[in-house]
Parts: sequence; structure tokens; C-alpha cells
Amino acid sequence: MIKIKRIYKDPDESDGYRILVDRLWPRGVSKERAKINLWLKDVTPSDKLRKWYSHDPKKWDEFQKKYEMELVGKTDSLDEIRTMEKNQKTVTLLYAARDEKITHAVILQRILLGISEKK
Repeated sequence: MIKIKRIYKDPDESDGYRILVDRLWPRGVSKERAKINLWLKDVTPSDKLRKWYSHDPKKWDEFQKKYEMELVGKTDSLDEIRTMEKNQKTVTLLYAARDEKITHAVILQRILLGISEKK
């Protein structure tokens, strides 16, 4: 099982293996409070893409396409997450974005689970 969760929500035992998938450390969250097992910056959107997108809902469709293209070259890191899922049974991808529907973690989860985008 691969779940996603805002890092600002309290850690829970049901989270399993906790992976931070943001390029920048989240504001106001101490390392102790975060309780992450791994910080995997490699699967995050590039700085260029992240700055271009700037969480603008109007850019969401284009952002998804561009981010998916970036992930094509990240097979080692994607496989690492899949291996953790097999070993730990549950992996939670942690992100800091406020909007829980238009964040790169949604796209990453979908790709890891092999789910096609629904339009």
C-alpha cells in the first residue's frame, strides 16, 4: 500500500515507512516531529518545474505531464519506493503542499501504483 499524507498531520503507526518527497524541508516541522525514514529528493519535481508551477491550479494539467516526463528517468528511486512497499507493506509519501488534490505526491502515488490518469 502506498499512501500520501501532509507532513503537518501527526505521524501514525498506520503510516508504515515514511518518505518525505519534497525537495525543500517543510517549514515549522522538526526532524523529531516529522519521524521520516527517508528523504527522497530525487523523485521531486525539478526546481525549474516547481518554480514554474508555483501551485497554480490553472497549470495543473501541464504540470502533471511535465512531472511525469521527469519521472521517466527516475526508475532507480521509483524502484526503491516499490521495494520499501514490499518490505514494509505500507509506505506513506509525505508532502507539505496545502492543496491535497493538486500536489506532485498525487501524481507520484499514481505512477507507483500503475494507475492511469482519469480524465
